[in-house]
Amino acid sequence: MKKPTPTLENKRARRNYEVLETLEAGIALQGTEVKSLREGGGDLLDSYATIQGDELFLLNLRIQPYRNATHFNHEETRTRKLLVHRKEIDKLTSKIREKKLTAVPLKLYFNDRGKVKILLGICRGKQKADKRQDEKKKEADREMARALRDANR
Repeated sequence: MKKPTPTLENKRARRNYEVLETLEAGIALQGTEVKSLREGGGDLLDSYATIQGDELFLLNLRIQPYRNATHFNHEETRTRKLLVHRKEIDKLTSKIREKKLTAVPLKLYFNDRGKVKILLGICRGKQKADKRQDEKKKEADREMARALRDANR
């Protein structure tokens, strides 16, 4: 039986940003970082992706130190390189710089082959009014579902 793979999600990103497009990327990690992620020790909350030179980097991804490691443990919030094809980096660069969008990690997971992948969202920030409108829509959907459920009893 296959062991379930832990997944980290950035729930606040979908609330604060409008996701226009997604992009899957690999991430360069050290051994203790992978072990810590398998135990579920990570946090995507304040992290974001940026382009430096011709490469894509992820900043502020918090991976807790691996508890069984010795003095060779990793730094908790170091800058990590994202592994993406050149064409995708060029396309992303134009979107971020020209349209003033942001690359925010939405999800960090292990794929079928056991590799760590990160789902980046190309996002535009939401205004306060947009957030309120989304909340009203969610509440209306909940009310409708509740009414249907009660009517079917």
